[in-house]
This record gives sequence, structure tokens and C-alpha cells, in this order.
Amino acid sequence: MKYTLLAWFCLLLFCRSGFGQEPVQYTPNKINQFKFVPLPAIGSNPANGWMFGLAPSATWYMGDPQTTKLSNLVGNILYTTKKQWIFSVRSNIFLNENDWILVGDWRYFITSQPTFGLGSSSPNEPSQDPYFREPPGVLWGEQQMNFRLLRFYETVLKRISDSNFYLGIGYHLDIHSRIENFLNEPISAPEEVFTHNAYNLSNGFDTESYALSGLTLNAVYENRDIPVSPYERNFALISYKVNPTFLGSDQSSSTLLLDYRHYFNLSERRKRHLIGFWAYGNFLVSGKLPYMNLPALTWDMFGRTGRGYAQGRFRGESMLYSEVEYRFPLQKNKETFGGTLFLNANSFGNEFNQENLLNQVNLGYGLGLRVMINEKNRTTITIDYGFGREGNSGFYLNINESF
Repeated sequence: MKYTLLAWFCLLLFCRSGFGQEPVQYTPNKINQFKFVPLPAIGSNPANGWMFGLAPSATWYMGDPQTTKLSNLVGNILYTTKKQWIFSVRSNIFLNENDWILVGDWRYFITSQPTFGLGSSSPNEPSQDPYFREPPGVLWGEQQMNFRLLRFYETVLKRISDSNFYLGIGYHLDIHSRIENFLNEPISAPEEVFTHNAYNLSNGFDTESYALSGLTLNAVYENRDIPVSPYERNFALISYKVNPTFLGSDQSSSTLLLDYRHYFNLSERRKRHLIGFWAYGNFLVSGKLPYMNLPALTWDMFGRTGRGYAQGRFRGESMLYSEVEYRFPLQKNKETFGGTLFLNANSFGNEFNQENLLNQVNLGYGLGLRVMINEKNRTTITIDYGFGREGNSGFYLNINESF
């Protein structure tokens, strides 16, 4: 999610202090050099407003740092100015010599956010004649939703020989409940014309709660130097997910997720001077998904797609996303401060209103400031402002690079 900024001065003091001495020896598959920081957190984004709470984080090695990547865990206990509660734990754990990777994403939200309909051409505001689009009788434009989300994702990946390739399996569970739809505008609309309800009813889903439970088959190429803030090389993921009813899904379905990232150095001496490229696709392959489980902007694991738009601004049965970012240092010989310029594009397609993928492409762009507070691990505070189409915009405070 686009929401965590650890308290600047507390984190700065910790990361600069050199707390803890490095052990001389490292025990394989045991926690080494463990650092836990229970810090206050302040964050902001368009979907949540300002957020306040705790953001406990931890880093450690499961083997010798010379041959094992840094493991990390980030948690959030947040309350927002939009009266939302956000609880989450996300982790990337590299076992000794990177032989296994464990990826976790656990969340519980008592939250709200607007939805705007399906596809790439949904308008910002609801029309005074709200039934102006296909299919007839369905409201398009901003519609508010209250809901609760319970998420449990856990994936185990095994390294193939001494390569950077991994294969693995995961279990993914999403339960949406206590869903309510309403309008901020004084437009009278019965429950069944809200896009969420109309879509679910037409596809045989409940409108107040539903579950999606499935297994993923995953292939990963992990070649980045430091995954949280890479300077070079690349990353790729292919994930095929099957959601059978016997595991608890309301209906059977399958999806395909593709993710590729590449980093091109512009200077051998200053590798922080680079261009990053990100391509991302999420597709419904078979069956039907409930509305809130459809591919949507900013619902990737760390919520980094779509700067310039609010979470869930665009949604559909198929999604294409790409981004290019120019990153550069702002100091001649130090790495503390850096900057970035970014440009992204997204497109969504779905059968519900007969909009094809790439019928419309929505652009986002912006700039940002980077403050590196730990050069060894490249822990970085990121501050971005993004612009989208038709007046969409957003201010984003985060920890570590967007991709």
C-alpha cells in the first residue's frame, strides 16, 4: 500500500547509530543481526488521507551477508483521517544462501474507498443522469464503499541449483465483508445500480460479502542487487492462480499475473543514476471474480502502481500497467539526497461494459525526492507528487523505492 513513512528523526537516529555489532560468525537458517524498530508512523495517499500509528519493522540475515540477501518485515497499525483502521504485515525472507524465499502479505482493514466503475474510461464524478453508460441502469462515476478485508497470502519459492531462478507455490485468501455502497452527491440511486452491486448480481456473487481462496504456481527470476532499492539488473515473476470452490471460493476462477522490472545504469561511478522500467499485467483467465478481487490500480502487494491516482481508481477483468522512472543523485559525492521523475500508463478491459483492453490508456506523471537514511541497506524515504488525467493527483510518502 502507498502509505508508510517511518518517523523521520527516530529512524534517522537508529540507522545512523550503528546499533548492534556484526557477529563474527553466522548461523545458517537462524536469525542473525536482527534489528527491530517499533517506530511511530506518518503517511499519506489519496485513498486514505493522512495516517498515524505504528510501523514496526525488522531486518535480519538468515546466513552470511556475503551470500544471503537481507530479510525484512514491515508492519502497520494505522488510523486515518478518513476513519479507517489498517493492520498489515508484509515480509520477504531469504533463507541461507538464498536457497528459499518466503513471501508474506497479511492484512486486516476496516476501511473505505471510492470506486468509479469498470474499465479505463470511467468518469470522475457521477452524472446527474447516472444511467448514461452501458449496460443500462448502472451508475458510473465516483461511488463510495465501506468494507472490511481479511487477507492472508503466503508463498514459498525454491532456488533452482545456483541460478537466480525460483519455483514455488503459494496460498492466497481474501475475504471481503460488511460491504456498503453510498453516494456523496445528492443523487437518488437504488442499491442494485451501484457498479459493485450490479456487477456482482449479474455474475452470481453476493453484494455484502464474498471470499476468494486459491493456490498459486510461481516462477521468479531475482537478479536485483538489493530488492528494496535496486541499482541494477532485473526481476521477473509469473504467477498463475487457481481459485477452486472446494478451497472456499464463492466461484471457481483462475488468473495470471506477470511482473517484469529492469534497471539501466547511466553511470558506472554513480550507480544511483539510472532509469528503471516496470511492466505489469494481471488477467482473468477463466471463470468470474467478485468485484473487489478484480485487477485494480494500486492493489499490487506494496501498492505502488498508479502514482497520480487513488487506490482502485481503475478496475477491470484485465489490466496492463507500465512505468519508467529516472532516478538521480542530488549531491556530487554523497548519496543522502536524490530525485526522480516518473511516467506511467494503465489500461483496463472487461466484458461487463464491453470495453476492450487498450481502448483507452490513462497516463500518470510526477516527480519526487529521495532521502537515503542507511547507505548499506539503501533504506530510503520517498516523497512523490503525481498527476493523472482529468484533475486526478496524489501526494505519496513511503519507505523505499516504488519498484
